Amino acid sequence: MDSMERRGQDEPDTKTDQNNPQAAEAVAADPAHEAGRWAELIAPRYLATTLMLCMGVALFAFNGFLVTTVLPTAVADIGGGALLSWSLTLYLVASIAAGASAALLKARYGARTVLVAAALVFLAGTLIAAFAGSMSQVLVGRVAQGLGEGVVAALCYALIPDMFPSRLVPKVFGAEATVWAVASFGGPVGAGYITETVSWRAAFLVNAPLIAIFLALALVIAPSKTSKATAEAVPLPRLIVLSLGLLSMLIASLAENFLSASIGVLAAMLLVLTSFRLDRNAANGLLPKQAFSRGSTLGLGLWVVLLMPLAQATSSVYLVFSLQHLFGYGPTAAGALGAVMAMSWSLVAIAIANLHSLSARRVAIRLGPVLQVVGIGLLMLAIAGGRIELVIIGQIVIGAAFGASWGYLSQMLMDVAPDHERDKTSALLPTLQSAGFALGAAVAGLAANSAGFATATGPDAVRGALTVTFALPLAWAIPAVLAARKAIAMAPPPWQVR
Repeated sequence: MDSMERRGQDEPDTKTDQNNPQAAEAVAADPAHEAGRWAELIAPRYLATTLMLCMGVALFAFNGFLVTTVLPTAVADIGGGALLSWSLTLYLVASIAAGASAALLKARYGARTVLVAAALVFLAGTLIAAFAGSMSQVLVGRVAQGLGEGVVAALCYALIPDMFPSRLVPKVFGAEATVWAVASFGGPVGAGYITETVSWRAAFLVNAPLIAIFLALALVIAPSKTSKATAEAVPLPRLIVLSLGLLSMLIASLAENFLSASIGVLAAMLLVLTSFRLDRNAANGLLPKQAFSRGSTLGLGLWVVLLMPLAQATSSVYLVFSLQHLFGYGPTAAGALGAVMAMSWSLVAIAIANLHSLSARRVAIRLGPVLQVVGIGLLMLAIAGGRIELVIIGQIVIGAAFGASWGYLSQMLMDVAPDHERDKTSALLPTLQSAGFALGAAVAGLAANSAGFATATGPDAVRGALTVTFALPLAWAIPAVLAARKAIAMAPPPWQVR
């Protein structure tokens, strides 16, 4: 479908001209730019595209919840319990490294070719894991899954501004948030049921029909256009250095003593910073030139994209454990309470996707990190005082934080990125989100063990260690508040505060 290769052919171009404030103001005042209807996502023109992008997110979301549920049973069958944590570690490293290269692959080979290849790699990884005879073979499959999913997730973000007009972008993020909510409940329940009634191998194979549907849609819908003028070979040395840095950070989270963990974190920071410096000096880098700059909306916005998941990672690692061991809930109830955040995220994202005013969208971007600070504070008080009602309220508030800001923040970053770096910016968003969760989990583990979690022998000792651990995310969430405010203040028209 070549007609799908141009964003909204009969729609006005909503990419703002940052050098023409008058034109930007005209675009901002245009109702077509501000308004969009949910029904348009399922209208004939956009239905297949919406399905393709949501299927890409579904692969990423459902597989994550599925694997977490299935692997303990797989270990009981084929052994290799000592390697269990490496299943997530190697997957994350592969996913982040692959996602970082997605924009360059798209420019060189076209989105259609890259998406099909990535989906096939993910399918191969799924089959390897499903028919594995040992945990080491499962790990090979998980690496392949990470490589495939990293690219699919990144390109599904990069294609949003290519294939939808700006007025529908918040609706697309709302639809994808709904997919995450369904996955957060349906993934564990479905995987657990299949594992119990059939086998853990069958649960892995649930991915196969999802991949088949995504492949069929990508072959028809995804654009095949390349950008030979800016395309270059994937910079393997930079990716290797980045991967080693991420691997060091994740290994540090598994260390049994503080000294080993600290050395791992320092080595990781050195390697990651080295990869960023190499990339900044490259002619055609993996990251936008203004990435993480404190003097631009793009750089500050990307800090928010990193810091909010980094702060959220502590809950991802320790909340369900806390609900079981400090509040006395069983696995099912604890898992359901842990999923409240995802449900709140989805409901709020859907509710505010109808905001027409750019001033209201700017408020939503600024409000998100503020709500996260409040939610983290509530969780810390809940753990310290054993109050389950604060856990629930805190989860709802944190979900609202992501739901309020994530879609409009992503849209703003896509809008303010230079045209030649829009793909890099869009593809970086899910990759940076994964990196934030991975780095946050490692730091949370280091903080917990430093606070005595690993050696705690009673509920009071565990509560004390986890209270300290749940306070740490404030160190990342508060800077996110400041970065979001400054990003909005520095934004070009029409996103700037007037």
